[in-house]
Amino acid sequence: MEIGYYPGCALHGSSNDYEMSVRACLAALGVRLRELDDWICCGATAAHSLNHKLAVALPARNLGLAERDGMEELLAPCPMCSMQLMKARRLLFANDALQQEISAIVELDVRGTTQVCNLIQIFQQVGYERIQQAATQQLGEFRPACYYGCLLTRPPGVVQFDDCEHPQSMESLLSELGAAPVEWNYKTECCGAGMTMANEATVLELGHRILSNAAAHGANCLVVACPMCHVNLDMKQAAINQRYSAEHDMVVYYLSDLVGLALGLAPAALGIPRHFVVRK
Repeated sequence: MEIGYYPGCALHGSSNDYEMSVRACLAALGVRLRELDDWICCGATAAHSLNHKLAVALPARNLGLAERDGMEELLAPCPMCSMQLMKARRLLFANDALQQEISAIVELDVRGTTQVCNLIQIFQQVGYERIQQAATQQLGEFRPACYYGCLLTRPPGVVQFDDCEHPQSMESLLSELGAAPVEWNYKTECCGAGMTMANEATVLELGHRILSNAAAHGANCLVVACPMCHVNLDMKQAAINQRYSAEHDMVVYYLSDLVGLALGLAPAALGIPRHFVVRK
Protein backbone atom coordinates (compact mmCIF):
# COMPACT_ATOMS: atom_id res chain seq x y z
CA MET A 1 0.00 0.00 0.00
CA GLU A 2 1.50 3.35 -1.06
CA ILE A 3 0.00 6.68 -0.09
CA GLY A 4 0.90 10.32 -0.59
CA TYR A 5 2.36 12.02 2.47
CA TYR A 6 2.23 15.65 3.57
CA PRO A 7 4.33 16.06 6.74
CA GLY A 8 3.67 19.75 7.26
CA CYS A 9 5.95 22.05 9.20
CA ALA A 10 5.62 20.44 12.63
CA LEU A 11 6.63 16.92 11.63
CA HIS A 12 9.76 18.23 9.92
CA GLY A 13 10.49 20.56 12.81
CA SER A 14 9.56 20.63 16.48
CA SER A 15 7.59 17.36 16.34
CA ASN A 16 9.87 15.21 14.22
CA ASP A 17 9.51 12.49 16.85
CA TYR A 18 5.93 12.16 15.55
CA GLU A 19 7.26 11.63 12.04
CA MET A 20 9.63 8.94 13.34
CA SER A 21 6.69 7.22 14.98
CA VAL A 22 4.35 7.47 11.97
CA ARG A 23 6.96 6.26 9.50
CA ALA A 24 8.13 3.34 11.64
CA CYS A 25 4.62 2.21 12.54
CA LEU A 26 3.22 2.39 9.00
CA ALA A 27 6.30 0.71 7.53
CA ALA A 28 5.75 -2.22 9.89
CA LEU A 29 2.21 -2.48 8.45
CA GLY A 30 3.46 -2.43 4.86
CA VAL A 31 2.33 1.15 4.16
CA ARG A 32 4.82 3.12 2.04
CA LEU A 33 4.73 6.91 2.32
CA ARG A 34 5.48 8.95 -0.78
CA GLU A 35 6.34 12.42 0.45
CA LEU A 36 4.91 15.30 -1.52
CA ASP A 37 7.68 16.92 -3.53
CA ASP A 38 8.27 20.65 -2.85
CA TRP A 39 5.40 20.98 -0.34
CA ILE A 40 4.86 24.25 1.51
CA CYS A 41 3.21 25.35 4.76
CA CYS A 42 -0.57 24.87 4.75
CA GLY A 43 -1.12 28.28 6.37
CA ALA A 44 -2.03 27.12 9.85
CA THR A 45 -2.51 28.72 12.21
CA ALA A 46 -2.49 32.35 11.12
CA ALA A 47 -3.32 32.59 7.41
CA HIS A 48 -7.11 32.38 7.78
CA SER A 49 -7.11 35.37 10.13
CA LEU A 50 -5.02 37.49 7.76
CA ASN A 51 -6.10 36.82 4.20
CA HIS A 52 -8.84 34.44 3.04
CA LYS A 53 -7.38 33.98 -0.43
CA LEU A 54 -3.97 33.18 1.02
CA ALA A 55 -5.57 30.70 3.41
CA VAL A 56 -6.99 28.83 0.39
CA ALA A 57 -3.97 29.19 -1.88
CA LEU A 58 -1.40 27.74 0.53
CA PRO A 59 -3.10 24.35 1.06
CA ALA A 60 -4.33 24.40 -2.56
CA ARG A 61 -0.77 24.43 -3.86
CA ASN A 62 -0.10 21.21 -1.94
CA LEU A 63 -3.25 19.68 -3.36
CA GLY A 64 -2.13 20.72 -6.83
CA LEU A 65 1.24 19.03 -6.33
CA ALA A 66 -0.50 15.85 -5.19
CA GLU A 67 -2.80 15.88 -8.22
CA ARG A 68 0.13 16.59 -10.54
CA ASP A 69 1.96 13.56 -9.16
CA GLY A 70 -1.06 11.25 -9.40
CA MET A 71 -1.73 10.89 -5.69
CA GLU A 72 -5.30 9.78 -5.10
CA GLU A 73 -4.90 10.04 -1.31
CA LEU A 74 -2.76 12.29 0.84
CA LEU A 75 -1.98 11.56 4.49
CA ALA A 76 -1.56 14.63 6.69
CA PRO A 77 -0.82 13.34 10.22
CA CYS A 78 -1.27 16.81 11.76
CA PRO A 79 -5.02 17.46 12.24
CA MET A 80 -4.58 21.17 11.65
CA CYS A 81 -2.88 20.47 8.31
CA SER A 82 -5.44 17.86 7.28
CA MET A 83 -8.30 20.21 8.18
CA GLN A 84 -6.78 23.08 6.16
CA LEU A 85 -6.28 20.80 3.16
CA MET A 86 -9.82 19.44 3.44
CA LYS A 87 -11.31 22.93 3.70
CA ALA A 88 -9.45 24.09 0.60
CA ARG A 89 -10.43 20.96 -1.33
CA ARG A 90 -14.08 21.45 -0.41
CA LEU A 91 -14.06 25.11 -1.48
CA LEU A 92 -12.34 24.42 -4.80
CA PHE A 93 -14.55 21.45 -5.60
CA ALA A 94 -17.70 23.54 -5.14
CA ASN A 95 -16.63 26.77 -6.86
CA ASP A 96 -15.35 26.71 -10.45
CA ALA A 97 -14.47 30.39 -10.46
CA LEU A 98 -12.45 30.09 -7.26
CA GLN A 99 -10.77 26.95 -8.58
CA GLN A 100 -9.62 28.79 -11.69
CA GLU A 101 -8.44 31.82 -9.73
CA ILE A 102 -6.50 29.79 -7.17
CA SER A 103 -5.01 27.58 -9.90
CA ALA A 104 -3.66 30.71 -11.58
CA ILE A 105 -2.20 32.00 -8.31
CA VAL A 106 -0.38 28.75 -7.45
CA GLU A 107 0.50 28.01 -11.09
CA LEU A 108 -0.94 24.52 -10.87
CA ASP A 109 -4.22 23.01 -12.04
CA VAL A 110 -5.99 22.35 -8.76
CA ARG A 111 -9.27 20.48 -9.12
CA GLY A 112 -9.65 19.17 -5.58
CA THR A 113 -9.63 15.50 -6.59
CA THR A 114 -7.04 14.21 -4.11
CA GLN A 115 -8.62 12.80 -0.95
CA VAL A 116 -7.04 13.99 2.31
CA CYS A 117 -6.96 11.68 5.33
CA ASN A 118 -5.64 11.58 8.87
CA LEU A 119 -3.56 8.84 10.52
CA ILE A 120 -6.54 7.06 12.08
CA GLN A 121 -8.17 6.75 8.66
CA ILE A 122 -5.01 5.04 7.37
CA PHE A 123 -5.21 2.56 10.23
CA GLN A 124 -8.86 2.00 9.33
CA GLN A 125 -7.89 1.30 5.73
CA VAL A 126 -5.26 -1.20 6.84
CA GLY A 127 -7.97 -2.72 9.06
CA TYR A 128 -8.05 -2.99 12.84
CA GLU A 129 -8.34 -6.77 12.58
CA ARG A 130 -5.25 -6.99 10.39
CA ILE A 131 -3.32 -4.75 12.80
CA GLN A 132 -4.39 -6.97 15.69
CA GLN A 133 -3.20 -10.05 13.80
CA ALA A 134 0.17 -8.39 13.13
CA ALA A 135 0.67 -7.46 16.78
CA THR A 136 3.29 -9.31 18.79
CA GLN A 137 2.67 -7.53 22.09
CA GLN A 138 -0.49 -6.93 24.08
CA LEU A 139 -1.05 -3.45 25.51
CA GLY A 140 -2.66 -4.74 28.68
CA GLU A 141 -0.70 -2.41 30.96
CA PHE A 142 -2.02 0.70 29.23
CA ARG A 143 -5.17 2.52 30.37
CA PRO A 144 -5.15 5.42 27.91
CA ALA A 145 -7.34 8.47 27.82
CA CYS A 146 -7.77 8.94 24.08
CA TYR A 147 -7.53 12.65 23.33
CA TYR A 148 -8.85 13.84 19.96
CA GLY A 149 -8.62 17.56 20.61
CA CYS A 150 -10.46 20.16 18.55
CA LEU A 151 -9.61 19.36 14.97
CA LEU A 152 -9.57 15.61 14.35
CA THR A 153 -13.36 15.56 14.25
CA ARG A 154 -14.18 19.22 13.56
CA PRO A 155 -15.67 20.99 11.77
CA PRO A 156 -17.84 17.91 11.12
CA GLY A 157 -19.15 19.17 7.78
CA VAL A 158 -15.59 19.39 6.46
CA VAL A 159 -13.72 16.61 8.22
CA GLN A 160 -16.56 14.05 8.18
CA PHE A 161 -14.68 11.73 10.52
CA ASP A 162 -16.05 9.90 13.54
CA ASP A 163 -18.56 11.48 15.92
CA CYS A 164 -17.53 15.09 16.49
CA GLU A 165 -18.56 15.04 20.17
CA HIS A 166 -18.01 11.42 21.21
CA PRO A 167 -15.48 9.79 18.86
CA GLN A 168 -14.48 6.17 19.43
CA SER A 169 -12.06 5.29 16.62
CA MET A 170 -8.91 5.40 18.77
CA GLU A 171 -10.56 3.47 21.58
CA SER A 172 -11.69 0.77 19.14
CA LEU A 173 -8.20 0.29 17.74
CA LEU A 174 -6.42 0.27 21.09
CA SER A 175 -8.97 -2.13 22.56
CA GLU A 176 -8.19 -4.54 19.72
CA LEU A 177 -4.55 -4.39 20.84
CA GLY A 178 -5.33 -5.23 24.47
CA ALA A 179 -5.38 -1.75 26.02
CA ALA A 180 -8.18 -0.60 28.31
CA PRO A 181 -9.18 2.94 27.24
CA VAL A 182 -10.99 4.94 29.90
CA GLU A 183 -14.18 6.92 29.48
CA TRP A 184 -13.57 10.56 30.39
CA ASN A 185 -14.92 14.06 29.78
CA TYR A 186 -12.25 15.99 27.92
CA LYS A 187 -11.52 13.92 24.83
CA THR A 188 -12.58 16.68 22.38
CA GLU A 189 -11.80 19.75 24.49
CA CYS A 190 -9.20 22.27 23.32
CA CYS A 191 -5.62 22.20 24.64
CA GLY A 192 -4.97 25.76 23.51
CA ALA A 193 -3.18 24.75 20.29
CA GLY A 194 -0.99 27.56 18.93
CA MET A 195 -1.77 29.79 21.91
CA THR A 196 1.20 28.09 23.54
CA MET A 197 3.33 30.89 22.07
CA ALA A 198 0.94 33.85 22.39
CA ASN A 199 -0.82 33.12 25.68
CA GLU A 200 0.87 30.38 27.64
CA ALA A 201 -1.33 30.90 30.70
CA THR A 202 -4.39 29.75 28.74
CA VAL A 203 -2.58 26.65 27.51
CA LEU A 204 -1.42 25.76 31.02
CA GLU A 205 -4.95 26.13 32.41
CA LEU A 206 -6.49 23.96 29.69
CA GLY A 207 -3.72 21.39 29.98
CA HIS A 208 -4.21 21.18 33.74
CA ARG A 209 -7.93 20.48 33.25
CA ILE A 210 -7.26 17.78 30.64
CA LEU A 211 -4.56 16.00 32.65
CA SER A 212 -6.61 16.20 35.87
CA ASN A 213 -9.72 14.74 34.24
CA ALA A 214 -7.78 11.92 32.61
CA ALA A 215 -6.19 10.97 35.93
CA ALA A 216 -9.52 11.22 37.78
CA HIS A 217 -10.99 8.64 35.40
CA GLY A 218 -8.19 6.15 35.94
CA ALA A 219 -5.96 6.79 32.94
CA ASN A 220 -2.25 6.04 33.23
CA CYS A 221 -1.39 7.75 29.92
CA LEU A 222 -2.81 10.05 27.26
CA VAL A 223 -2.91 9.14 23.57
CA VAL A 224 -2.98 11.87 20.92
CA ALA A 225 -2.79 12.11 17.14
CA CYS A 226 -1.77 15.76 16.93
CA PRO A 227 1.71 17.30 17.29
CA MET A 228 0.41 20.50 18.88
CA CYS A 229 -1.63 18.58 21.44
CA HIS A 230 1.48 16.58 22.28
CA VAL A 231 3.56 19.72 22.78
CA ASN A 232 0.99 21.30 25.08
CA LEU A 233 0.37 18.19 27.20
CA ASP A 234 3.86 16.68 27.26
CA MET A 235 6.43 19.46 26.96
CA LYS A 236 4.31 21.91 29.00
CA GLN A 237 3.52 19.43 31.77
CA ALA A 238 6.33 20.63 34.04
CA ALA A 239 5.13 24.23 33.66
CA ILE A 240 1.57 23.12 34.43
CA ASN A 241 2.78 21.42 37.60
CA GLN A 242 4.68 24.52 38.67
CA ARG A 243 1.80 26.92 38.00
CA TYR A 244 -0.86 24.81 39.74
CA SER A 245 1.30 23.11 42.41
CA ALA A 246 0.22 19.85 40.78
CA GLU A 247 1.96 16.50 40.47
CA HIS A 248 0.96 15.42 36.98
CA ASP A 249 3.18 12.62 35.73
CA MET A 250 1.10 11.55 32.74
CA VAL A 251 2.96 10.03 29.79
CA VAL A 252 1.61 11.34 26.49
CA TYR A 253 1.90 8.94 23.54
CA TYR A 254 1.13 9.42 19.89
CA LEU A 255 -1.36 6.85 18.68
CA SER A 256 1.33 5.49 16.36
CA ASP A 257 3.57 4.95 19.42
CA LEU A 258 1.19 2.48 21.03
CA VAL A 259 0.36 0.75 17.75
CA GLY A 260 4.08 0.51 17.06
CA LEU A 261 4.77 -0.98 20.50
CA ALA A 262 2.03 -3.55 19.89
CA LEU A 263 3.73 -4.42 16.59
CA GLY A 264 6.96 -5.13 18.47
CA LEU A 265 8.87 -1.97 17.55
CA ALA A 266 11.44 -0.64 19.99
CA PRO A 267 10.57 2.61 21.81
CA ALA A 268 13.67 4.28 20.36
CA ALA A 269 12.55 3.47 16.81
CA LEU A 270 9.29 5.33 17.56
CA GLY A 271 10.97 8.35 19.16
CA ILE A 272 9.34 7.69 22.54
CA PRO A 273 12.50 8.39 24.65
CA ARG A 274 12.54 11.89 23.17
CA HIS A 275 9.30 12.82 24.93
CA PHE A 276 9.54 15.03 27.98
CA VAL A 277 7.49 12.78 30.30
CA VAL A 278 8.61 9.15 30.11
CA ARG A 279 7.61 5.99 31.91
CA LYS A 280 9.63 5.26 35.02
